Amino acid sequence: MHNPLHYGRDEKALISNLPFNFVTEAKTVTLSSYKHKERKEIINELTPSAKALAGVKNPPKVGDLAEGIVIANARGRIYIDLPPFGTGVIYGREYLAAREILKKVLIGDSVTAKVIETDSKHGYIELSLKEARQAMLWGDAEAASREHKSFDISVGEANKGGLIMEWQGIQGFLPASQLGANHYPRVEDGDKDKILEELKKLVGQKLTVAIISVLPKEGKLIFSEKALTEKDRAQMVGKYTIGDDMDGAITGAVDFGVFVKIEDGLEGLVHISEMDWALVENPRLRYKTGEKVKVKIIDIKDGKVSLSIKALQPNPWMDAEKRFKKGDTVQGVIIKYNKYGALASIEEGVAGLVHISEFGGDETKLRSSLELGKSYNFTITIFEPKEQRMTLSYKTSN
Repeated sequence: MHNPLHYGRDEKALISNLPFNFVTEAKTVTLSSYKHKERKEIINELTPSAKALAGVKNPPKVGDLAEGIVIANARGRIYIDLPPFGTGVIYGREYLAAREILKKVLIGDSVTAKVIETDSKHGYIELSLKEARQAMLWGDAEAASREHKSFDISVGEANKGGLIMEWQGIQGFLPASQLGANHYPRVEDGDKDKILEELKKLVGQKLTVAIISVLPKEGKLIFSEKALTEKDRAQMVGKYTIGDDMDGAITGAVDFGVFVKIEDGLEGLVHISEMDWALVENPRLRYKTGEKVKVKIIDIKDGKVSLSIKALQPNPWMDAEKRFKKGDTVQGVIIKYNKYGALASIEEGVAGLVHISEFGGDETKLRSSLELGKSYNFTITIFEPKEQRMTLSYKTSN
């Protein structure tokens, strides 16, 4: 084999070092007799059947990955044999970018590089090892996305939208919406500054994530922790049925209820209406994170589990059914106002509505007549304990 360094810039460097013979439809062609450009023209003119018969590949184009054998390594240049198209070279800026890797490359080693120029002024096919590595990494990322592979990656930074992470030297982004239930920032009113403070707590931690979007042109990957947990969640949920009782732990509270961990990777929601038979105003004041609770599964839908705490407690309406009826005069404490009127509790867990129409639709009049925390006499006008429904009249009782 000839050493391309021997030719220098001479035109002979354009000649293939290895004989390459194949049969066209008319004659036998020896490519080693032709210059690089001529060889390309000959190959381009071949019919697909002739190419297939000869085992000839199409000439490399800019952006292609080319594999060949190292035939020389000297003076900041690596020469790679790319038969039948000629010799490739990694030099200059491309050599410097990959010099640490290239120091370990020996003659005879197989190297894959990216074509960045097909007809250089020296007649070589210019190659880039760094760009080839990047191209292969993007290929690996796309494969990982298709195969739903998971990776443990440390969180580098946080912003108001999510987390910044790095995979194989490629920067990626994990939107807050793609965080799993254990890490999702449950913040009142969606305050972005508070969300950022919660996200900052994850910086430095390792999260198990999947690649869900590959954006080579932008040089970014999109990660998801939620995608993995949702897949595992579907399998976990299949183990449970409506009516199951279990022990859990509070993982977070929001305006509309509390989240309870059933097992690692699986949470359920206890809606505020299922927390207690009595009125719950603020779930955050009722339970602390980590507190143990007993829950019952009351619904499973679309992989989501709905839980109840009050379902494991005696239903006070069943007891009230034995002692109250429509027309009774009862004493109740005003516990809440709403757009329909005022709620009055006649005993723990049993409350009725005093409708605003009794005050001519005047909210101010209602609130001045029935003050929060005070007790008044009422008449039961509707009592349906099985539906947990009761209405009270203030007028009738006075």
